[in-house]
Amino acid sequence: MSKSKLVILSMLLALILFVGFFYGLLVGHDQIFPFEILSDINKSLNTKSYDSPEPRLQIYQDLSSIDELISIKTYTDIVNKRQLLIDYIWVDNNFPSEKYPKYYKSDIKDESFNDMNNLKRIDSFTVEMDYGMNSISYLFLANNSNNKLIIYHQGHDSRSIGGFDNHSFEEDYRIIQYFLDRNFSVLIFSMVGQGMNNEPVINFDRLGAITMNSHEHFRLLESENFHPIKFFIEPVIVTLNQIQNDYNFESYFMTGKNSGGWTTVIVSAIDTRIEESYSIAGSFPLWMSSDPANYSDYEQNLPDFYRIANYLELYLLSSYGENRKLVLFYNEFDPCCFPGTLYEKFPFESTIKDKLNILGNGKFDVIIDNGQNKHIISDSVMNKIISSIKKVI
Repeated sequence: MSKSKLVILSMLLALILFVGFFYGLLVGHDQIFPFEILSDINKSLNTKSYDSPEPRLQIYQDLSSIDELISIKTYTDIVNKRQLLIDYIWVDNNFPSEKYPKYYKSDIKDESFNDMNNLKRIDSFTVEMDYGMNSISYLFLANNSNNKLIIYHQGHDSRSIGGFDNHSFEEDYRIIQYFLDRNFSVLIFSMVGQGMNNEPVINFDRLGAITMNSHEHFRLLESENFHPIKFFIEPVIVTLNQIQNDYNFESYFMTGKNSGGWTTVIVSAIDTRIEESYSIAGSFPLWMSSDPANYSDYEQNLPDFYRIANYLELYLLSSYGENRKLVLFYNEFDPCCFPGTLYEKFPFESTIKDKLNILGNGKFDVIIDNGQNKHIISDSVMNKIISSIKKVI
């Protein structure tokens, strides 16, 4: 190659490098083509992993003084506290002992459960409440029955597989069958506004027509004369009224996960017909809830309600009484909320047990589902529930 050609080639290369350098500056500064392509390549090549910083707990409650948060000292305090809760929920209309489901159907047909074992029939109940809210439940009657009823509440996991207006009970086929296999009948509820339950449209003055498709919308209904927390509690109590009248169960037990676990605690704190309650990943005391995941939804952080009875007092109300018990289950590494790892740093089991010893009745336990890293009710937990129930039957 001649000297002149080498000079021209060198100059051409220099020009290409010069143009490329300045175009590269434009790509980086103005993020023009091919910035996104190069960025994606860089991310794929950069395989270095970084550990997420441990979140700040920001929990400042002194464990040695949580006893002072409990105002219940005597049996009379138990009775008075329960009545105050009833007065708040039903605004002085008292416990709805004479209210029954509006619709009650025996032996309904539902192809989702055609192949269930030990199933005699399915009955359904529809409770209608204020503002057009309703709650639909199914009763799975065991063919070979031990005459015991387990009330199971799906909580926020009651999502319809087939879309709105389809029931979500098939999502918990495994749990229903588990209890039927052990000769328990099962009464199952979806969370209000989910599953087959409706989402009424309400016209608010100056706000317009709003579909009640979020529990946060219930805040719009709050007034001196009405507290929407009743939407969560009333369906179980009213349906149980019908069951107590028309069936011959010897005892009632209740369980649920997440908000279903929360419902389990609240209902059993108010309705003493429920002997034993098993709440899975359902609640922490509010002082443990600096993490938004543990603060949860509308119904779990109403100031006026929890000033009447805080969570520690609700646990006490749920567990107090002859043959009564409350067990709180926490998944050790729950990715959703209320993890057992956090409970173990701030345990309160001994405080509740000490109060029950003074009162002289009732049982309370906290059990961690060790190694569990999902937000579920595991087979291990269900086995523990059955083993616990068998100790009293």
